[in-house]
Order: sequence, then structure tokens, then C-alpha cells
Amino acid sequence: MVARVVIAAPGSGHGKTTVAAGVMAALRARGHVVSGHKVGPDFIDPSYHALATGRPARNLDPFLQGEERIVPLLLHGSAGADIAVIEGVMGLFDGALGTEGYASTAHVARLLDAPVVLVVDASAASRSVAAVVLGFANYDPRVRLAGVILNKLGSQRHEDEIVTALEATGVPLLGALRRNEDIHAPSRHLGLVPAAERAADSERMLPRLAEWISGGVDLDAVVRVALRASKLSGAPWDPATEVSFEGGPRAIVAAAAGPAFTFRYTEDVELLAAAGVDVVDVDPLREQRLPAGAAGLYFGGGFPEVHAAELSANQSLRAEVAGAIERGMPVSAECAGLLYLCRELDGLPMVGALDAVASMTKRGKLGYRTAVSIEDNVLARAGQRVTGHEFHRTEVAPRRGETAAWGWDREPEGFASPTLHASYLHVHWAGYPELASRFAAAVHAYSPVSSATADA
Repeated sequence: MVARVVIAAPGSGHGKTTVAAGVMAALRARGHVVSGHKVGPDFIDPSYHALATGRPARNLDPFLQGEERIVPLLLHGSAGADIAVIEGVMGLFDGALGTEGYASTAHVARLLDAPVVLVVDASAASRSVAAVVLGFANYDPRVRLAGVILNKLGSQRHEDEIVTALEATGVPLLGALRRNEDIHAPSRHLGLVPAAERAADSERMLPRLAEWISGGVDLDAVVRVALRASKLSGAPWDPATEVSFEGGPRAIVAAAAGPAFTFRYTEDVELLAAAGVDVVDVDPLREQRLPAGAAGLYFGGGFPEVHAAELSANQSLRAEVAGAIERGMPVSAECAGLLYLCRELDGLPMVGALDAVASMTKRGKLGYRTAVSIEDNVLARAGQRVTGHEFHRTEVAPRRGETAAWGWDREPEGFASPTLHASYLHVHWAGYPELASRFAAAVHAYSPVSSATADA
């Protein structure tokens, strides 16, 4: 039995990330072992979940992982926890465009048979809040709206007016939170700033966040709601059954980490570990060399554009990464990793493994994609179809005729070779474990070259 509750909202901006992370932190402070999960592809909100729970960040996304994996992934991610708190995405019923709500919070809640608590920003309304709640309660009878948490209340009189109106809806009130300007996460061009980029501030904020939630939310009622979730059938997702490793020496992959590279799906690393590959973090802002014995490079997402000057200034690591790639060390790079491998980023020198330049643009690209691998490469075979997510406000040009990593909407995207895969597309490897297997095989086949030999 996994006690579980979904924290949702009528739309973005209602405060569900703050409330969800606060509920996680407050329950943990009470002695609960809490597992945090995020509906959708987002990497940023889970960074706050990990901080609040002390456990790895987890995503649940039917589009990226497949409907059949949502329950197994929840069971895997929540192993050892006594309650799972699942933060929704956008509005409760908002999913992939043109799909009638596929991959929405409501879709995931139905797959998990999990009760939903609705967080509503009440700052600009009073009795009308009850109409919003009633509409959400009745819109889809397959979704169990188990309670509401009012957010950004202005006064006791304001709260009393909404509470009275809510009585007619039959939806229990589980919390009422006043405006609190001291508790917020700063934003920029792609949303919230990841917790890893403001680690000290985030750590200091957690106790205040937990105290704020404890003072305004009936946590006992939230737990009772979570305990009413039905028993889930099936086995937990197991990376060891998705990939193979017949024993022998383990290999090392250097993974970009630190403030500039904060996006990484936890299950990707678990799949590599099950395939005999140990992921060792390296911070390209500060560390001068790759880990000893590295036989592969794994550069995930993040905000290199914010840290471009520091990345460029680390000439030692840039040169070592460039040399390793030139010698054929396998590399998988997504989004931020793609930018780092270019010749330049906003006019500043980068690794130069790709004959292209990257720059910020005025408009971003955001959305789910269905992509096809153009040719055999280090990550995928020709014709491999994947679902992924694109989320950036930069562009990379020109392509100069190189083999593309993926193709979608009749356009080539990214760069690929037998040893390199660099693309804007974020693919969750739990949905496509064959990608992890193929990359791990290439890493095992590579013979690491020591720095001394390479420099000679």
C-alpha cells in the first residue's frame, strides 16, 4: 500500500510547487518518510522536491514513459516511503495539446487512482473560488477531488467569505494560507530557478516553508486523504530488468553537474548503474579535469547560458572534453550539453566538438515531440522512434550537413555519430531503456586514455 496524494491547481501560478514542496517538508519534519514526484517532464520543480524530502527527484509522464510504466515507476520511486506526494503540472486537466488531456495531472491521478487536492490562488476573488472548485469537482467524475487548499489569502474576513461559500460544494477545506512574500522561488526565462543554483537560500527557506504550511494546512487531514488511496497492483519498476550487465569491470561516465547542469532524470542514472556504468559528477564551472578512468560523457540539461562566462573561463576542462570526444569517447548530450559542445555560446568559446554556435533568442521552444533517429549512432539505431520534450530559448546553427540526431516535423535536429549524440530533445530513458543499453555498451567498449598519455 502506497499512501499518495496529488497536489494540483486550476492553472499555473496558483502556488502548487510551493505548497507541494512545503507539504513534503512539513510531513518530513513530522517524521514521515516522503517520496516526491512531479507530473510531466519538468526538471526544476523536482529539484525542490528532492531538497524537501531528502530523496531523489522523480517524474511521472505517460507521454515520455508510457501509461503502463506510471504505476511501476511510482512504486519504485516511493520504495521505503510511507507517503508519496505528487505535484501536478499546469492546470489539473491540461495535457498534451490535441489529445484531450493525455499526460495531464488528471490522467496521472486516474492511472494511480490517487486523490487530488486542489491549490487555489484566492488573491483576486472571494465567493467565486467556490464556483471554480465546484467546476473542477464535477468536470470529470473519474478524478477524486478530495480537498482544497486556499492560497494567498489577504485577511481573516477574506478567508471567512470563501469558507462559507465552499460549504455548498461539499469539497473539504484542508488548508488556508495567507500571502507570504518571504517564501518564494525566483524565476527567469524558463521558469523557476533550480534549487541547485541557490542551494544555500533553498536550504534556509525549507524550515520556514514547512512552518508556514504546518500553520495553515491540516496535515493530518492530508495524510488521511492519502491513506484512502486504493492498493496498487503490479511490481515496482526495476532498472536491472530493463538493461543487462553480465558482470566484469564497471565503467565510469563523467556527468556534467553543478549550477549550470541541473537537469537529469534519476532513472537514467539508475539504468546506467544497472548496465555496469557508474556516473561520476563533474562541475564544468570549477573542476579542471575529468574523473580518472572516465570512458564516457553524459551532459544533461540546465542553464549554461546563465553561466557562459564561467564555463568559457574553464579552459582546462573544455580542452580535456574536446580531446576526449576527438579520441572517440562516447558522449550523450541533451540541451545544455548540446550548447556546451558548440564552438561558442553567446559569443564565448565553448568545447568546440560541434562546428556550430549557440545563442539566446527572443522566443522559446516548448512542447512534446515524437522523433525518429536519422541514422545509427551512439544512442539509437536508425528508425528508432521516441517521445521527448523540448524546452529552451536558444538556437544552434549552422548544421553544415552533419548527420542529425533526430528528425521531427520533417526537420533534422541535433548532431549524431557512432560516438556522439547531441540534441535539444530530452528523452526519459525509462521509456526507452534500449538507449541506455546502447550508450552503456559503447562506454564499456571504449578504452580510457589517461590524461598524461593524452597530453603527451
